[in-house]
Amino acid sequence: MYFLGIDIGTSSVKVSIVEASSQQKICSAQYPAVEAPIYSPQPNWAEQDPRDWWAYFKLALSKANATGLYDPKQIMAIGIAYQMHGLVVVDKDQQVLRNAIIWCDSRAVALGNKAFEEIGEVFNLKHHLNSPGNFTASKLAWVKANEPEIYQKIDKVMLPGDFIAMKLSGTISTSISALSEGVFWDFQQNELSATLMDYYGFDSGLIPAIRPVFAEHGQIKRTVAEELGLSPEVTINYKAGDQPNNALSLNVLQPGEVAATAGTSGVIYGVSDQLIADRESRVNTFAHVNYREDAIRTGVLLCINGTGIMNSWGRKLLGKDLSYDQINAMAATSPIGSKGLQVIPFGNGAERMLNNQLVGASITSIDLNRHETADILRAIQEGIAFAFRYGLDIMRENALHPQMIRAGHANLFLSPVFREAFVGATNVPVEVYDHDGSVGAAMGAGIGSGYYRDLTEAFRSLKPVYTVEPKDIDRYEENYQQWKGILETKINIT
Repeated sequence: MYFLGIDIGTSSVKVSIVEASSQQKICSAQYPAVEAPIYSPQPNWAEQDPRDWWAYFKLALSKANATGLYDPKQIMAIGIAYQMHGLVVVDKDQQVLRNAIIWCDSRAVALGNKAFEEIGEVFNLKHHLNSPGNFTASKLAWVKANEPEIYQKIDKVMLPGDFIAMKLSGTISTSISALSEGVFWDFQQNELSATLMDYYGFDSGLIPAIRPVFAEHGQIKRTVAEELGLSPEVTINYKAGDQPNNALSLNVLQPGEVAATAGTSGVIYGVSDQLIADRESRVNTFAHVNYREDAIRTGVLLCINGTGIMNSWGRKLLGKDLSYDQINAMAATSPIGSKGLQVIPFGNGAERMLNNQLVGASITSIDLNRHETADILRAIQEGIAFAFRYGLDIMRENALHPQMIRAGHANLFLSPVFREAFVGATNVPVEVYDHDGSVGAAMGAGIGSGYYRDLTEAFRSLKPVYTVEPKDIDRYEENYQQWKGILETKINIT
């Protein structure tokens, strides 16, 4: 028997097939091969068409099925991971009403900041653990204020993974974890936040049925099963945002455990048994996949919008005909510190850890006689690592002090330059695992279907591929302090 994991990313949709008893990945496939488009009709807007995600998923699954490595009819359960904080709206016929407003879209910042002030900072941080900020609820408020004709047609509000589950099954559902990431959840009352819903003027009927993360979220439609080559008995047994799901895939489930990712955006995600709220909402706290009212497990999330997308921009500009492996090898020819070159990578919308400021990206201290392509490529990866360090220091202010960070062998963690800069700048070792979001989603399906007795059994075979220990700490610290000074000057100017 097999589990199918689906990861709805910003750049592509990836699927993985995991064999249930051995817990081994049989194969993976993704579509498209290059980054999926992000539509930006106005500055600081970011949208994608949810129907594209569905098309990408079908093409990715077709590629996986074509390998012949498994019988698609033996897939018993599906798990879904997805880019967090997006807004998908459908009418009563489950038709998409507008493009999804995705996670890095900044149009709702002012509305969220106003709600933070008018509902009350103390109330928001105590009950929602966050400012409404730029999260899903505020994006919906933007639609209500600016597109009333669309808002009037909305039957249900969803996150990206809910949309894919709907397309598979015809069923629309959500979870406490999902509602908390949209800042719809009241942790003190343990229910949908009546205060926020009233403030924004939302009808509670817009919110789908609430189910546990590990539970049945619908059975596949017969017509869809026939189209995809799957059994009509397949059920969807798990849905989670990409960062809680990444933590699950790395067995980061208990207080003190920490995961990191460095894809289009970058995240450090630490598990706590407390309802932690940063006083400035620079890092955010959501219900983790194993959250229960009587056994609190929250995920404290540092999100940096400008990480992998900055590295991708550098490749497009300076090495569009080169692979990422070749880019990484070129960057490695430049010394630590990139000969004094510094890159601020924040060019992908408002950064929450910088109080939702639009700082932008920049390259500074250029010496036209010394600096070459390799120096710029290295400075980009070091600048991203320094952004992680800056955010980790905020997490340390909130009583999270990781002794080890777990990461998947993917994206920027494939680069030796980035790995060494990350551990050198943070002074925290990293365990690297051969797992990713789609594998995590497949394992989540195994847990939600009841195939695995508990979380411990589900991850009995998980072991790190290698560990990266900090070195050259003093050199990275010196360069980080220079980088931090440049950033703080930009923040003050902004």
